Amino acid sequence: MKKVFIIAFMALAMVFSTQAVAQDFSGIDKSPLDNASYPSDYKVSDKVVRITYGRPQLKGRALSELAPAGEVWRTGANEAPEITFYKDVNFGGKDVKAGTYALLTIPGEKEWTVILHSNLNQWGSYFYKDEASDVARVMGGVSMGDKSLEAFSVAFKEVEGGVHMVMGWDKVRVAVPIMM
Repeated sequence: MKKVFIIAFMALAMVFSTQAVAQDFSGIDKSPLDNASYPSDYKVSDKVVRITYGRPQLKGRALSELAPAGEVWRTGANEAPEITFYKDVNFGGKDVKAGTYALLTIPGEKEWTVILHSNLNQWGSYFYKDEASDVARVMGGVSMGDKSLEAFSVAFKEVEGGVHMVMGWDKVRVAVPIMM
């Protein structure tokens, strides 16, 4: 009798545990999160900077439609990207203390305004209203790449004395120097 009870209990537990595991999950994010850091080598624990951002896709749309000139843009998809400086740096000519900031931009034809903002955890740029919370506003020069990038991307390019944070989408490339 004891064995029958144990077997029945185990069968019942399996039924309920199967129900708990058979969970529905939403589909893959259409603009998945990514990050870029400098140095990018994962074996180096002494990072200078890391950015976490959403990667929207063009999908046949124009960049000017997705990131309109003259308007504050979330600089990616979904939440505003967060950029973390692990040490004090000079970001585009402005001294910035170590810390985490929201990264927003205002696209332009020849240069983009790149904004480090103290308000974190904001959805896109919809709640950006207060320039007083800007930590830095710098200009990033625009150049054109040879090939089109389908997904918005950020990379760091090493230069003498620091790096350039390069944002690219379609054929547009925007670079901001970061000096240590």
